[in-house]
Amino acid sequence: MKELTTPVPQPVRWLVGHELRVLVSLAMWVTRRRHGVRGAGDLAFGHARGQAAVMYGLTFVCVVEAYGMSVLLRNWPTAHTVMLVIDVYSVVLLLGIHAASVTRPHVLSSDTLRVRQGAHRDLRIPLARIAAVRAERRFTHEPADGVLDLPVGSTTSLTLELTDPVTAVGFLGKRREVTTVRLHADEPERLTTALRERLAALPRHNHPHAGAN
Repeated sequence: MKELTTPVPQPVRWLVGHELRVLVSLAMWVTRRRHGVRGAGDLAFGHARGQAAVMYGLTFVCVVEAYGMSVLLRNWPTAHTVMLVIDVYSVVLLLGIHAASVTRPHVLSSDTLRVRQGAHRDLRIPLARIAAVRAERRFTHEPADGVLDLPVGSTTSLTLELTDPVTAVGFLGKRREVTTVRLHADEPERLTTALRERLAALPRHNHPHAGAN
């Protein structure tokens, strides 16, 4: 008899993948490792500083809640165990989400800028497609066609304009083409300077606008 299998929906696969990346990031954080920084000339730029206080605050609230629930449910062992597992996993998940931002920085290589937003987004932009880069702090981000916003703490500090679109993959696997990318960096001036230097070093036939910004 032929075995019937039901394919796992793509959103579920992406969600599970995200959870795994978060847990791996937590292990990397403990061991002080960074993801994707490999080449001798790779430059890493953090983007986690702006959310650290909020994430630690939420984690503290979850710990207090876990203690309170353990006291309230101490006479109901089954409910106590279930809630304890949920609360502990919530704390681990919150720490892992922050760890993902710490261990997965933006990475500038000789020909690519790898833009990240924790474990949620990972976008590789060929330097030859970057027409303009500018330091631009924004606190509001309205959805727009062709624009990808990657805020941290509701803030972006850098805007990239592209000559040709790149494909951005969303949290649940949805794909769309973007020609403007707004991101956050802890040191936007440093990233802007390094990026402009790399753009200026590109051959003119690969990046005709490199000297214009």
